[in-house]
Amino acid sequence: MNSRRDYRSNRSALFDGIEEGGIRASSSYSSHEIDEHDNERAMDGLQDRVSLLKRLTGDIHEEVETHNHVLDRMGNDMDASRGILSGTMDRFKMVFETKSSQKMFTLVASFVVIFLVIYYLTR
Repeated sequence: MNSRRDYRSNRSALFDGIEEGGIRASSSYSSHEIDEHDNERAMDGLQDRVSLLKRLTGDIHEEVETHNHVLDRMGNDMDASRGILSGTMDRFKMVFETKSSQKMFTLVASFVVIFLVIYYLTR
């Protein structure tokens, strides 16, 4: 019986501080050291988050720059089409201002009206 007690005391001395699933924090650690360890882990987590946010903002910046270039090109294309459209309108004005063009316009308009009348009559 005494040997059994010695076995338990030797076993407890050998495995003192070890718990199931890991090592138990011994009383030699101060709460200050544990707080520093927790702070270090929290700082590592924050550092990971900051680096993730930095990459995310970099990606957003690249996307915004790309969209700005697309919008600039679209604005330039719109300006070019506005120039072409104003040139076309100037030509139309020139055509309608001359006397012979007015006759041509009435001739074309009368053909369109006659075509529409014939279309509705045959329908």
